[in-house]
Amino acid sequence: MNAEILLILAIVLMFAIVVSVFSGVKIVQPYEQAVYMRLGKYVRILNQGLNFVCPLINQVVKLDLRTEVMDVPKQEVITKDNSPVFVDAIIYIKVTDPKNAFFEVTNYRLATVNLAQTTLRSVIGQMELDQILSNRENINVQLRDTLDENTDKWGVRVENVEIKEVDPAPKVKASMEEQTSAERKRRAAILEADGQRTAMILSAEGKKKSQVLEAEGERKSMILKAEGRRTATILEAQGEAQKLRIMSVGAASMDAKALSVLSMDTLKAVGDGQASKIYLPLEITRLMDGISEYVGSAKRVPDRAVSDVNDIKEAVGSPDDILGPIPTQADVKKEEASDDALNPEVSEVLAEVNKNSRV
Repeated sequence: MNAEILLILAIVLMFAIVVSVFSGVKIVQPYEQAVYMRLGKYVRILNQGLNFVCPLINQVVKLDLRTEVMDVPKQEVITKDNSPVFVDAIIYIKVTDPKNAFFEVTNYRLATVNLAQTTLRSVIGQMELDQILSNRENINVQLRDTLDENTDKWGVRVENVEIKEVDPAPKVKASMEEQTSAERKRRAAILEADGQRTAMILSAEGKKKSQVLEAEGERKSMILKAEGRRTATILEAQGEAQKLRIMSVGAASMDAKALSVLSMDTLKAVGDGQASKIYLPLEITRLMDGISEYVGSAKRVPDRAVSDVNDIKEAVGSPDDILGPIPTQADVKKEEASDDALNPEVSEVLAEVNKNSRV
């Protein structure tokens, strides 16, 4: 009986020794640090690896030193311009001092998330909606600096803060869509007005050039017609002058009898016409006298002396002085060139038109 009791006691003693040994051995992972306390008193920080502590009366709390990602729940925030928005974020934290993370705050994770919520509400509330939507990077930096400063005493470092989503209220979103639509319509109206203005300017310039070209063409046409009429008149006058010269030369050698014969032929030609009325000039009496003299029934009329070239020059003068010089084609082109020089704009337009026509 005594042997059995001794055996049981020995087993219990062995078990107690094993438990005591295992309770005094603490293994800390490479990414951890542990806070060692004995009888309610802080002793030291246990580093990575195998650590021996006082058995049975120790308390060891391990803290993860890796970066942790925590989600900040979505919350409604009123902006500076009284626009309600729903905002959420994520934060990246890391324990840098395990002692403070354990002794200075009850739960550093929950404390950091709650602090991020209040800080996010405060920062967003000081900004307008347009600034929030366009300056997320600045909001992230401001949140990180504020949180890191407040969590430093807890032995926690805030490495980064990112705004996940900024969702305006439905009514605000509808108003923003209407504003965007109105802005796009305004830009479209401006572009359309600019296009119409440009088209009108180009059309006016085209009409101006067309009118200039039309006026220039009409002017040149009138000049050419006038030159043609002038040349025709000159040539016709020269022809008449030559005719008169030939007639004067021919008549210079004719006497009164020959003229009487020609006059009778003329009256015969007049009588052969289709007209129902015949007009006789007042000089018909002289003509009749000439005819009478020719047939010998009138008084004697002396023959007219034959005129020579000098007599003709004395009577009518030099033909070149009377008719004047006839302009050549080179003179006409020279006059047109001087007209174009007085109108450089028209010349430029005509040059452009000629260039386009050649192309």
